[in-house]
Amino acid sequence: MPVKIACLLLILSAGVTPSFTHAQNARPPKGEIIYHVFQRSFYDSDGDLHGDFNGLRMKLDYLQKLGVTSILTLPIYQSVFYHNYFVIDYNKIDPHYGTMQDFIGLLKEVHRRGMKLYLDMETQYVTEDDTWWKDAYSNPQSKYSDYILWDDSANKKPSSIVFGVHGLLGYDSTYKQITTANLYSKGVQEYNYQLFKKFVDPNSDGRFDDGVDGFRLDHMMDDLDFKGRLTNMFDKFWGPLLAKLKQINPALTIVAEQANWGSFGFDYFDKGHVDRVFGFRLQQAIASFDKKQLAAAADTTLGMLPAGKQQIVFIENHDMKRFASAVNKDKGKEEVGAALNILLGGVPSIYYGQELGMFGAGGFGKFGTSDGNDIPMREAFEWYKADTGKGMAIWYKNTGGWWDSTNLHPNDGISFEEEVADPNSLWNFYREIIQVRQSNQVLYNGAYQTLPNNNSKAFSFLRYNGGKAIAVAVNLSAGEQNLTVDLSKSVHNTANGVKILYGKRNPVIHKNGLSTNLPPYGIAVWEIE
Repeated sequence: MPVKIACLLLILSAGVTPSFTHAQNARPPKGEIIYHVFQRSFYDSDGDLHGDFNGLRMKLDYLQKLGVTSILTLPIYQSVFYHNYFVIDYNKIDPHYGTMQDFIGLLKEVHRRGMKLYLDMETQYVTEDDTWWKDAYSNPQSKYSDYILWDDSANKKPSSIVFGVHGLLGYDSTYKQITTANLYSKGVQEYNYQLFKKFVDPNSDGRFDDGVDGFRLDHMMDDLDFKGRLTNMFDKFWGPLLAKLKQINPALTIVAEQANWGSFGFDYFDKGHVDRVFGFRLQQAIASFDKKQLAAAADTTLGMLPAGKQQIVFIENHDMKRFASAVNKDKGKEEVGAALNILLGGVPSIYYGQELGMFGAGGFGKFGTSDGNDIPMREAFEWYKADTGKGMAIWYKNTGGWWDSTNLHPNDGISFEEEVADPNSLWNFYREIIQVRQSNQVLYNGAYQTLPNNNSKAFSFLRYNGGKAIAVAVNLSAGEQNLTVDLSKSVHNTANGVKILYGKRNPVIHKNGLSTNLPPYGIAVWEIE
């Protein structure tokens, strides 16, 4: 079942980095590209092996050199769990990341560079260490009594979370009970407003250089966990909250993570009052390398968007097998995945290390029942050829089987140090294909249309805007392919000439089409004249 909450059930059941002196003054181009980072694993600024805010700030030059314009972090509040979901105290920052002042310093530098930062939030659950739980447990008279969903009148049976789960085991063998917050409670609703507001405008001065640019809403649901107890959450909880936040800063961007990964997410636009959702069906289609599946997913995901709404297009994230693992480290497939990730449309999101070809898959019970099963998908960013050195955020070192079988291997060609100087590296391919996108307004702001062709192993599509059009053709196979792209029924149905934006082969131009030969996993990008 392709849902994030099912992954939770599976867990329970079974050197010197080069500097970029000019990047810090560069203004990002108009097209947005998100870098989805697990900050604990990115860059450690103080030697405790945990990535942190200051480390992320120190590597903004790297992100701008790659070509990304925005950052999405995982949650930053205090939790006993390494991923910072399931809270101890929402109003306290995880000390491994730094202080609120450090976070504001990061935000100000991000904004000075013309970049954006989005914060992941999950406020539906609390642990036994939270003040609400400790004060209200066995105490129906507590002022926090209705902040928690109870299964009894004596407040001795806090309700489960998804699938009847009452607690989780951390990678460090710490077990914590977890329950569901009562999102109907007026107190909980006000608490959430004040919490989110703090990150939007920390000092309430009406300026937002020190505030986040938006939020990712983790595990957003209308009927929370399909339990039938917290229903109509889009109207009763999320709608009022998001409306009040946008009264503070109308420019905020809200993206929902659909709990059901099989969903296209259109109901989140209509009823959930969000600006963006994740293109899960498109992610699955890209990984399939199946032309029909790709066309169907893209036609729906990108072709049926309501006005003013956007899809986040991605090929991996912190909850799923890395793309390099999904394609068995086949560089040709990695490049095709990257090209589709960046060029298809929507707002592309790159998961940290994806640009290096970092690999890793969840344990799904291999390491017992703890959340350590997902560490292989969240390992330290590989800065150095030796996979050791200043800033390596190996916070999980010597903590269990995930470390004993780590995917970090010295001298394997997968590190920034090894790839930055290699013109044929995956890192440089990402940088080049990002530059192609960001240099062409049609690619970062145009509409999408699938283009038919005569080859079952090739996929082609059109991006168009304001009378301009760019065609992209991709070979989905390990063999050379001949194809003719049919323009006759497209919005740009003739070609008088083409300009090659990526690829080396000039197509043969017909009145209503383009013919070409693509090498194995080859990619061609043509501006149509």
